[in-house]
Amino acid sequence: MKAKQGVVDLLNKILTEELTVINQYFLHAKMCKNWGYDRLFHHVQSRSYSEMKDAESIIDHILYLEGLPNMQRLGTVKVGETVPEQLKADLQKEKDMVKLLSDSIVHCTKVGDFTTRHMLEDMVTDEDEHIDWIETQLETIKQVGLENYLSEQIKKEE
Repeated sequence: MKAKQGVVDLLNKILTEELTVINQYFLHAKMCKNWGYDRLFHHVQSRSYSEMKDAESIIDHILYLEGLPNMQRLGTVKVGETVPEQLKADLQKEKDMVKLLSDSIVHCTKVGDFTTRHMLEDMVTDEDEHIDWIETQLETIKQVGLENYLSEQIKKEE
């Protein structure tokens, strides 16, 4: 199926952001594991894997639209040197992604690509859930203190 005007370009921008955030989450997860925060490690690593699945879907969809996925671009990976810095950097990436996805949804509606629009709407829902989780972690840190929060991250969830 031939892509509508501008859709493949937008999908490649989304792919760039997905590839960037995969790396950011993967590094943050490994840092948490190194610090002994097993619970946080597993959650962030799982999110990295989820983003890999999103990237795979984008790649498949670009190919379906007879486009060429651009795997050569990568945005800036923002590395948090502490857990709160990681959460804030990840939150910003998620908010940026929601904006990009929302703008892309508007474009897809304008050019009549409702299949791509639906796929992107599903992705926004997933990003919103992750934003909620990060905001909850930051609020928990604010309420109970960083030390209490981190002490709960040492053991893996059952």
